Amino acid sequence: MLEPFLVRALVASLALGVVAAPLGCLVVWRRMSYFGSTVAHAGLLGVALGIALGIDLTLGVILVALAIGGALVVLSRQRVLPADSLLGILSHAALAGGLVAAAKLAGQRLDLMGYLFGDILAVTRTDLYWIIGGGAVVLGLVAGLWRTLVAVAVHEELAAAEGFDTRKAEAALVLILAFTIAVAMKIVGVLLIIAFLIMPAAAARPFSSTPEIMVGLAAVIGAIGSAVGLMLSASIDIPTGPAIVLVLSAFCLVSLGWSVICGET
Repeated sequence: MLEPFLVRALVASLALGVVAAPLGCLVVWRRMSYFGSTVAHAGLLGVALGIALGIDLTLGVILVALAIGGALVVLSRQRVLPADSLLGILSHAALAGGLVAAAKLAGQRLDLMGYLFGDILAVTRTDLYWIIGGGAVVLGLVAGLWRTLVAVAVHEELAAAEGFDTRKAEAALVLILAFTIAVAMKIVGVLLIIAFLIMPAAAARPFSSTPEIMVGLAAVIGAIGSAVGLMLSASIDIPTGPAIVLVLSAFCLVSLGWSVICGET
């Protein structure tokens, strides 16, 4: 019989694998991985905010992540700097602010390594409520906006010409991603969350003929990779976040290798 903390960790990893699937596909299609890194770097500032205000740390991370996402939506409308430069500025500013805040809170109980690399074995019931409840909200929003999000991801100018509100779709995707990254940070950490989003989608892409099939395969790969990584971590005593990402990396390598072999035959 599994220990309660392992059951909580397994439920959290499976739920996150399913929730991350459609968002990961959209990130791959829109080439938004750098945005995810920017929001993830802001996580440390959110942790410090939560400690300073005496609120739930996950809520602190969510508030900061949404603030960064909102800032990006507003600043992306300027034409002075390209998007990658803007993301670079926000990313490093958020990371520096988080490290400074963490240093000022050195006397407080702050598991910096846990938030950098994740600690799924420490997931609590409250964390599960955030992951499952927040994940349900995310999936509902993505389902409602799916046609618009896919149209914008495929060809933004054509989507605008067909009457889709591309600006609102872009803002919605940014904020949904920010919220999801903030909630997922507890599991795989600041430094690994983007790999967790991208790898299942990348592994599913060579086997997918439609966006919906790609999302379904990404969900299966993410859930299996999370569960296998968790079991490896528990059985041979290795860090859980990196273990999950290594398993997902193996899926990616097999998938890309298969596509190369099929492309050559």
